[in-house]
Amino acid sequence: MSKLKLGNIRDDKPVKLSVELPAQVHRDLTTYAEILGHESGQSLEPAKLVAPMLERFMKTDRGFAKLRKERRSASPRSLQD
Repeated sequence: MSKLKLGNIRDDKPVKLSVELPAQVHRDLTTYAEILGHESGQSLEPAKLVAPMLERFMKTDRGFAKLRKERRSASPRSLQD
């Protein structure tokens, strides 16, 4: 079994979002879904991978985590300045 960054895809209440992807990104996403589906025994639609991939990306982005933490700790008054 390979070491893919995504694990099982959880079923959560979705928020509709429409995006345009370059054709190569869509092909890679489709291939990823096929490989992950084969390894997990699930049938996965490529679109179902977008949210977990974005979530994982944001969780591992140190710059984003630092800025989000700073923003959360800032007082509401300083955000208006």
